Amino acid sequence: MELLFGIVVGLAILVFLVVIHELGHAIAAKRNGVVVEEFGIGFPPKAWGKKLKNGVLFTVNWLPLGGFVKLQGEHDSARKKGDYGAATFWQKTKILLAGVAINWIAAAILLTILAVTGLPKVFPNQFSVAGDTTNVREPVRLAYIEKDSAADKAGLKEGDKIVRFAGRSIDQPLALSQATADSKGKSVEIIYNRDGNEQSATVSLRDNDNDGKGYLGVTPAQMELTRSTWSAPIVGVAVTGQFTIETFKGLGALVGNLVTGLTSQLSGDKAVREQGSKELGAAGDSVAGPIGIIGVIFPAAQQSGPTQLVLLTAIISLTLAVMNVLPIPALDGGRWFTMAAFRLFKKKLTKEREENIQAVGFLALMALVVVVTFADVSKLFR
Repeated sequence: MELLFGIVVGLAILVFLVVIHELGHAIAAKRNGVVVEEFGIGFPPKAWGKKLKNGVLFTVNWLPLGGFVKLQGEHDSARKKGDYGAATFWQKTKILLAGVAINWIAAAILLTILAVTGLPKVFPNQFSVAGDTTNVREPVRLAYIEKDSAADKAGLKEGDKIVRFAGRSIDQPLALSQATADSKGKSVEIIYNRDGNEQSATVSLRDNDNDGKGYLGVTPAQMELTRSTWSAPIVGVAVTGQFTIETFKGLGALVGNLVTGLTSQLSGDKAVREQGSKELGAAGDSVAGPIGIIGVIFPAAQQSGPTQLVLLTAIISLTLAVMNVLPIPALDGGRWFTMAAFRLFKKKLTKEREENIQAVGFLALMALVVVVTFADVSKLFR
């Protein structure tokens, strides 16, 4: 049941973010005189459909993996009235980038809401308005419990919030680490909060930490929050900008690791090849597909509650925006880059050329999805 819940929540978030992305394309197309033939939630085969008053066929499809919008004359060379291809360069730019804008705005709105209710502090220099910011620390919680550890044997679970340990109040992770070290080898009482109910348990701590797993066998974590009032919209937009910059930096580091790692594999030096393998591994660990995203969303919903879930949704929405800006064929940025390049060099972008370029890009994208999905499954088993 819990696994099913995680899958449903993860898919619902992904579908919602993709659907609003496609809705951005549809709205921009209608406003710029392009005929929207179909707007679909999920991918075919079709489960249900209805022709709306504005002439758009609205469909719900069996594969719940996102959504799509079908425009009349989608090829750049189409020239009939109402065709996407007949629109001006600026109109096409607005249509292609509207989905990116919607995802970015969605992230900003979600972060604005969190700025009011409690925005997790992610960056050391995270933006805030000094005169309108309240800093809050949530209770220390157990982010990870080692199997067969003292905590595991005592019945503690990931997400439990620690109130007192051996009679000492716990207000930060370091305090829990110090308390367990002071009581090593002893049986002590731990008071914790689970689902709003305060409970107690007796834990028998290990008498040594030679393997570095701790006397209790847990990884404590604490979320620091900032709350704002009138400045919440400013904070939401500014923090979204910070996330955007960091996302581009992360993509740059990912590409750097891939290039360095692949290049080093050609070296005759064993040490260089081993270092390259580590960099390739780091690149793989920093990438996640739908399965990996669901795997993150589920524990966030279970352990950290709605705050962490909303934050992750905002980050995923922002990531969709950033990825679709990149000049990757088959994505919005790739389509715009192809159109702009042919226009710049005064070459005719025929239907066949465009289809070939997008087909190659789509195949490369699908290959990447397969690799990332395999990596996601491997991570889940690890």
